[in-house]
Amino acid sequence: MNYIPQKQLESLKKFAKPNKAVIIIGPRRCGKTTLIKKFLEGVKEKYLFVTGEDLIVKKQLSSQSINKLKDFVGKNKFLVIDEAQKISDIGLNIKLIIDHSEGIKIIATGSSAFDLAKNTGEPLTGRKTTLKLFPLSQIELNEIESLADTESNLESRLLYGSYPEVILSRGNKEKEEYLKEIVSSYLYKDLLEFEGVRHSDKLVKLLQLLAFQIGKEVSYNELGTQLGISKNTAERYLDLLEKTFVIYKISAYSRNKRKEISTNPRYNFFDNGIRNALINNFNLLDIRNDVGMLWENYVITERMKKQEYKRIGSNNYFWRTYQGQEIDLVEERKGKLFGYEIKWTGKKSKIPSDWRKNDESTSYEVINKENYLKFIC
Repeated sequence: MNYIPQKQLESLKKFAKPNKAVIIIGPRRCGKTTLIKKFLEGVKEKYLFVTGEDLIVKKQLSSQSINKLKDFVGKNKFLVIDEAQKISDIGLNIKLIIDHSEGIKIIATGSSAFDLAKNTGEPLTGRKTTLKLFPLSQIELNEIESLADTESNLESRLLYGSYPEVILSRGNKEKEEYLKEIVSSYLYKDLLEFEGVRHSDKLVKLLQLLAFQIGKEVSYNELGTQLGISKNTAERYLDLLEKTFVIYKISAYSRNKRKEISTNPRYNFFDNGIRNALINNFNLLDIRNDVGMLWENYVITERMKKQEYKRIGSNNYFWRTYQGQEIDLVEERKGKLFGYEIKWTGKKSKIPSDWRKNDESTSYEVINKENYLKFIC
């Protein structure tokens, strides 16, 4: 099997409409180009597929001349732009094409939210839908796996993650080599093109520090001191790593500023395999001391994928008090709070005494190996 059905294919079919743009963002190598090509297999209209890495395409689509843009599109009813973040003023130019080419449908992808999200934001207000794509979710893998397969593959997911090439690889050595190649060749490709980020060694060390702090609050001051950079630089690098979909931030939820810690965030990785490649540790679970970290990162990340793919609106936090009470994931949905404690071992966990105090609308649930599939799928 060379194609694993992608959940966002349904959304792409739904939102690709005349005089509208669909912006697809996500990590490099997560399957954005594959998604588009699969979508185009069912398109009967004439389409133009280009990449923003092509110098000629970049020049043509950077023009703000309406006539030049119309000539570029020609009689095509679909314009597909891969790696669109490489093109200057792409948001404004997509707007000009939409406004002056009757019935045109546009799809643009990007592996960086830097320029794509920024440059397509205001110009395309009311004209675009943004879809996020991640390494394969368990929701998608359910299409090719039995329940027994999923259970037997859990250790591999915790160790090697779920990039499409990793899932399709046959041996663990092949998976490791692929992940190390992503880390060395692709992970920083967008970052290093931006002014002020000239050395990948600081980024590598920063990510390695984060890899050992999953589930723990991160201090920008401490990171800066450890890396020999300023607090502001450390914070900026983290922001850039978020916008290239390497990590994501979870902030603290607070109702009582005196009792609850609410300053430092936590950071998770979009893929366990990338995390393990950064610290060069693919040891089996039974000889590791970080299984709890791997499990927490995996479950929360898969939950985020579910929220995106099933359009579940939620604000996500963690919760911890100065007295040491904590909850790994707090979802705020429709005015209610849902607390989830994520445990690799053990089925029971006492509800923190301060969690429901003065607020009976909150809920609490332990997510473990027996019930996690319902939670993430």
